[in-house]
Amino acid sequence: MLSWILCIVFGFAAVFFGVRLYLVRRSVRDVCRDLGELLKEDTNGLISVSSGDKAVRELAAGLNRHLKELKRLQRQYESGGRELKDAVTNISHDLRTPLTAICGYLELLEREPKSEAVERYIGFIRNRAEAMKQLTEELFRYSVIISTSEDMVLEDLDIRASLEDSIAGFYAALTERGIEPQISLPEIGIIKRLNREALSRIYGNILNNALKYSDGDLYVTMTSDGATEFSNTSENLGGVDVGKLFDRFFSVEAARNSTGLGLAISKALVEQMGGSISARMDGDLLTIRIEWGG
Repeated sequence: MLSWILCIVFGFAAVFFGVRLYLVRRSVRDVCRDLGELLKEDTNGLISVSSGDKAVRELAAGLNRHLKELKRLQRQYESGGRELKDAVTNISHDLRTPLTAICGYLELLEREPKSEAVERYIGFIRNRAEAMKQLTEELFRYSVIISTSEDMVLEDLDIRASLEDSIAGFYAALTERGIEPQISLPEIGIIKRLNREALSRIYGNILNNALKYSDGDLYVTMTSDGATEFSNTSENLGGVDVGKLFDRFFSVEAARNSTGLGLAISKALVEQMGGSISARMDGDLLTIRIEWGG
């Protein structure tokens, strides 16, 4: 008789703990689901639990504390980011006016009689003014690109034809430096849904990078799926972490008229259109690769 009683007690205990375990597991799953949704959404909502289990309620309370802190830090980061972008935009915009005036006065000054020494100094001033003007334009362009919240206008583009146009636009500047591009493209066009102006700027910035860093060669290859590589040798990049080439304001000292923003702009534009861009070094050979999804 006692054994039957024990069996019944153990049976009820097993059912009780089994049900409780099921309810706890379900509550934990609900907590995980709510946490995932709250992390995706821009909301101040918190995790709510209906379970009476103390451990589950403590888990939810702990996660809610971390969620509040995470949201606070996110708001602080976004606010600081907006302020920085606005500051960069305003500074670059404010610099445009005096720089334009300086360039205008230099043009007037060049028409006046002057000695050889003055001519030389004016040349130095013009070179520096042009470099500042270029940096200001790049700053403004970069701040606009990273601060825009609107989706790009995309259209079906033949990226093979766009690349050909970009290379043609740089051909004279490249050959002037003794660089004869070696080009390998698919025989037929490759259609990708991208933004025309952004794509042209990406190609232009990368080709301009080759113009600055190349030791005299440039290899451009596009595969049938649209993946594109730009390769050139550059002893000046020896020992440089190529990942930093996409960092804002990073430039190699030996680069010609470098603002350090060209590749950062390219990276931002490529990623906004759902692609990826990377760089690698094989000895002295730098390769920049672009891949498009779809």
